[in-house]
Amino acid sequence: MSSQITFYTHPQSRGRLTRWMLEETGLPYDTRLIEYGAKMKSPEYLAINPMGKVPALKHGDAVVITENAAIVMYLADLVPERKLAPPIGSHERGSYYRWISFIAPVEYLMTAKANGGTLGDPTQAGYGREEDVITTLEAAVGGHEYLAGNHFTAADLFVAASLGFYMQFNLLEARPAFRQFVERHNARAAAKKANALDDALMEQIAKA
Repeated sequence: MSSQITFYTHPQSRGRLTRWMLEETGLPYDTRLIEYGAKMKSPEYLAINPMGKVPALKHGDAVVITENAAIVMYLADLVPERKLAPPIGSHERGSYYRWISFIAPVEYLMTAKANGGTLGDPTQAGYGREEDVITTLEAAVGGHEYLAGNHFTAADLFVAASLGFYMQFNLLEARPAFRQFVERHNARAAAKKANALDDALMEQIAKA
């Protein structure tokens, strides 16, 4: 299989999270800008992601990955020397899976809030009670530099990028624990480079 990585994205999307992860791996990749509208729903792109959404990743000729959680875990396993994922079977690996997966119910909660809908019966909603979600997150990141072991992993990246996104749009209260966790990991060189690349892509779109 070819080792070529192709990254389909738009700088005003959650593709920024994938870009950060790509920069953490140090792997070479090509960026394909997918404009919102007709291009994102074109037959050519729907062959990559039938959902017509970004980001998406193509690795070689056969492997296509969508959904940020899947993308970051896949990329982490491509570069074991970077230690972006704890060893399989370790208790740190359990924490790694846990906190990456925990963002899914957080996303459901934030989407409900963003659309002004009722949050639903806690016994039926996937996230349960809003208070439980927020306090669980706060306890996870508060006073802890890392979520899965004693060094940075894709779990820290995924949670920091997600919390930053929700706070940016005022969906999540900017509690000190959240701000500190996001600021700490956003200071990484790969995060800064990824943001600079996406900001440059935004300028390119504006000039087009």
